[in-house]
Amino acid sequence: MKLAFLCCAAALAFAGPTAQDHRAILGPEFAKGTAGDPVAQQVITRAEAALARPPGAIPQLHTEGTLPGKGIREISLKAKEDQPIILNLALAWRLTGDRRFLDQAGRYLETWADIYQMSFNPIDETGFDSLILATDLTEADLPPALRAKLDAFWRRMAEGYLDAMRGKPKHFYTNWQSHRVKLATMAAFQIGDPDLIARARQAFQAQVATNILANGSVFDFLERDALHYVTYDLDPLLMAAIAAKAHGEDWYAWKNPAGASLRSALAWLEPYARGEKSHIEFARSTIQFDLDRAKAGQDEYAPHPWDAGNAVGTYALAAQIDPGYKSLSSQLQDRTGRKPQAWLELLAD
Repeated sequence: MKLAFLCCAAALAFAGPTAQDHRAILGPEFAKGTAGDPVAQQVITRAEAALARPPGAIPQLHTEGTLPGKGIREISLKAKEDQPIILNLALAWRLTGDRRFLDQAGRYLETWADIYQMSFNPIDETGFDSLILATDLTEADLPPALRAKLDAFWRRMAEGYLDAMRGKPKHFYTNWQSHRVKLATMAAFQIGDPDLIARARQAFQAQVATNILANGSVFDFLERDALHYVTYDLDPLLMAAIAAKAHGEDWYAWKNPAGASLRSALAWLEPYARGEKSHIEFARSTIQFDLDRAKAGQDEYAPHPWDAGNAVGTYALAAQIDPGYKSLSSQLQDRTGRKPQAWLELLAD
């Protein structure tokens, strides 16, 4: 099945959308009438299981820098289970037109908008991209009062992260900043505010200039010695670039003063994803928390060979911008047995 982005027809480089264009990436017609697809059937099944489940919103999420067994970590992980559920409900609404899914998605979105107080910690809040996509899929059919509430919520997110990036917030040169850029960009496009979009564009370019090195590697690899953190850095930048592409802008190819770009970073990672190069993860990490996590029993942070399955989501995202990566994306999925998020599968050929 092939589902195209419902976006501006013209690819106008860095031409901002109108204030009426309220979506981060997915238009209201996305996936409509494709309920017979096997991926769609999986989404619908998961959404049906959530129809009687109450939202689990809490005032603030916090997992960053915590070890297993810590109270706030476990509470937050439980609350984060809502994130894919909300997106499944919104997808199921578009796939079937069944208002039960719309009503439950709206209930979840409203509960989080009412209860959650943003910390602007991008690691804790990165999963809100699922709620933004769910807003894309449901907003046109939600009651006006709820639409206004969500608009205000995403405006707070966009403005808060953009304000935070004015100076040098914690880890402004690492994957943290990439996640700030993602959330600010998607929220800005979702509410369709040209001024906020312009600021997000500048933040994206600043991160590419700071984080992606001349050879295409990212600062996080230098610091963490882990391809895990390369994909964790590139995935949010790809999400921001996909949101820009949905509105006719090309952020993917933008080059920093060293001549590097998001495109060159993906090219740097590609030999590892293809299995032409191998890497032992975290063998020379300079971050104490990586050592602490390994000692606490989190084996994924102890030295081990990198699993190319970690790049399945990365190249599924890349394929939405650069068709040249469709083949690699498919090969990775076949080789590793892993699949990207359902909305990406629904966008793919």
